[in-house]
Amino acid sequence: MAASEGIVGILLAAGRGSRFDPSGAQNKLLQVLPAAFNAALPAPPARSVVAASAANLLSILPRVIAVVRPGADAVAAELKKLGCEVVTCDTADTGMAASLVCALGQASDAQGWIVALGDMPRVHRHTLLSLQYALQQGAGIAAPMYRGQRGNPVGFSRQYLPQLLALQGDQGARGILKHYPVREVAVDDAGILQDIDTPADLHQQGQP
Repeated sequence: MAASEGIVGILLAAGRGSRFDPSGAQNKLLQVLPAAFNAALPAPPARSVVAASAANLLSILPRVIAVVRPGADAVAAELKKLGCEVVTCDTADTGMAASLVCALGQASDAQGWIVALGDMPRVHRHTLLSLQYALQQGAGIAAPMYRGQRGNPVGFSRQYLPQLLALQGDQGARGILKHYPVREVAVDDAGILQDIDTPADLHQQGQP
């Protein structure tokens, strides 16, 4: 893999987030992160969860495809404003795999993909750079490791496109990581394990 522009970012932001607010009144992706967390991100203060997640990818990759669910107009608008290509996945309710396949359909000719989650805004930029470098150096799959735990995002080279396109259900690409060699990239970044599932997670600090 010779050029970094051949790697495309994919941001999965099509979940319902029912654990955050079972009523559906509040979209967790649109919640504003505390200023203390925003200060450490490549983004100004008062940025939402999904905007901060997208800004991380956009800080290292020239092209980021973000997947949203039907009706998520506010999420789509934030992502478009930042410079993401936004794809609406009509089958998002069937699971995360559907969102990933929707994104890959827009960038199937890429040399690789870094697949990130819209509710994980605390991933360090250095982690993303490390995954990008691993792909450029020939890794088929690259996953970050923090203190013995594997997290997200995950990088895939194009050799795994057939397996990625065949995914179904809500397990995303976990099955691929179980059955194929993974280059584990050690990072000093607890953010690879921290997602926003509940209101309390917005204020999570320190180690997970």
